[in-house]
Amino acid sequence: MRVFHGLHHRDIAPACALTIGNFDGVHRGHQAMLALLTNEARHRGVASTVLSFEPHPRDFFARKAGKPELAPARIATLRDKLAELERCGVEQCVVLRFDERFAAQSPQAFIDDVLVRGLHTKYVLVGDDFRFGARRAGDYAMLDVAGDAAGFDVARMNSYEVHGVRVSSSEVRAALAGGDMSRAAALLGRPYSISGHVIHGRKLGRTLGESGPGAADGFRTLNLRFHHPKPAAMGIFVVRVHGLATQALPGVASLGVRPTIEDGGRVLLEVHCLDWPAPLGAESGYGRLVKVELLHKLHDELRYEGLEALRAGIDADSERARSWFASHG
Repeated sequence: MRVFHGLHHRDIAPACALTIGNFDGVHRGHQAMLALLTNEARHRGVASTVLSFEPHPRDFFARKAGKPELAPARIATLRDKLAELERCGVEQCVVLRFDERFAAQSPQAFIDDVLVRGLHTKYVLVGDDFRFGARRAGDYAMLDVAGDAAGFDVARMNSYEVHGVRVSSSEVRAALAGGDMSRAAALLGRPYSISGHVIHGRKLGRTLGESGPGAADGFRTLNLRFHHPKPAAMGIFVVRVHGLATQALPGVASLGVRPTIEDGGRVLLEVHCLDWPAPLGAESGYGRLVKVELLHKLHDELRYEGLEALRAGIDADSERARSWFASHG
């Protein structure tokens, strides 16, 4: 999948079938819409295209109002969103910066500048609650009329439901916030995961020691940045790690701001593999691109009174994770 940041790229396809949205999480409702989009694109002989935004428009308006608490929690990083869009067969994704100028754009200017001149759109597929332009003044009816005038078709897809519940990013966020990883997986169509390159941390895990297997190496961890201040899921999780060995590795992970260790408030996914593969050695995990599936929540983040209490907490969480894997195969 080709990714373009902005409209001014000569390699953007000369014509496209387009859908528009934030696609946070790329859940089952998004997947159904993308399946229809790629089918329409194939029949029309044009490129299937997603138009998305960064930052999330609600992030922008929350910052503008000075009320960061109004910003939605983020399900997926941009990297993970793009990876899922590619898995769904999308040929190109255009990411537009959502800023003051874009927010002030009238619905008609959006149609003329983005859909017609920018992307040469031949077909637009939107959701049943789609709104666009300044103050969300544009809607499906306006887009449909504009399409007749400008020469592109417009279609609307109804909500996608699972067991009578409308699948939405809000529902996924609620499941993740509540630690219901099974429900999140049902809404997403896959286990919830976070991917990224392993970065160097403070290496405190090696000094903590461990009472179980691998005690000589301490609690070796893999650190991944989550590039958003409000992840939809936070806490301590049973996880499965892909990208280090031929098979996924069981582990336990902390996703949050590490309250026991002052770390500037940055959000970090810190993963401890229960059985570190000996062939990897002590340093070979750094720089690798890994995917971490969050399978089961053990508890919220805790603030421990010192590193010894933290060591005991990690030891206990590791044993809980081993028990979970033993009972779940």
